[in-house]
Amino acid sequence: MKFFSLATLLSVILLLSACGSSAIEDFSYTDHRGERVSLENLNGTPWLATFAFTSCETVCPPMMFNMTEIQEELKANGIEEYKIVAFSVDPAVDKPKKLRQYLSQFSVPDESKWHLLTGYTQEQIAEFASENFKSFVKKEPGSNQVIHGTSFYLVDQEGEVASNYDGFKNVPVDEIRKDLEKLIEEP
Repeated sequence: MKFFSLATLLSVILLLSACGSSAIEDFSYTDHRGERVSLENLNGTPWLATFAFTSCETVCPPMMFNMTEIQEELKANGIEEYKIVAFSVDPAVDKPKKLRQYLSQFSVPDESKWHLLTGYTQEQIAEFASENFKSFVKKEPGSNQVIHGTSFYLVDQEGEVASNYDGFKNVPVDEIRKDLEKLIEEP
């Protein structure tokens, strides 16, 4: 029975991740530097978004590594007009200092482009992920783990989700770079 529940849950996550694009609602959260980051701050610049948490024992470390590889590709191609935003799905644990320590574990080519966000409740991030990214977030009862989607999202300069990609396996690094370049080149 437990296997069926997990399989059903994963199906829901994949279905929600495949849904179309949408506008991101305004937000104002605290990043790993202790600074406020809002949709308004990000407007005018395309950004890559994902969901992760520092205590993750499964998908988050590879996803963070994959995001650093994307950033390496962007840097190698002279692309500078972007940000990377990771929403913590465990905000009760992931305070700015912990997020800073977590990010320092990865070979980040340009830390100034990153915003690891916190400063909301578990319920708020679950709702935010669902409504804005069609992504699933659920804290596992009796565990320090959080179930969440593994997609990377490309958000355009107006705060619309333009594309989403697998952020865990078979990450289309070249496609993400090309899609980001197209957004930057558009007037």
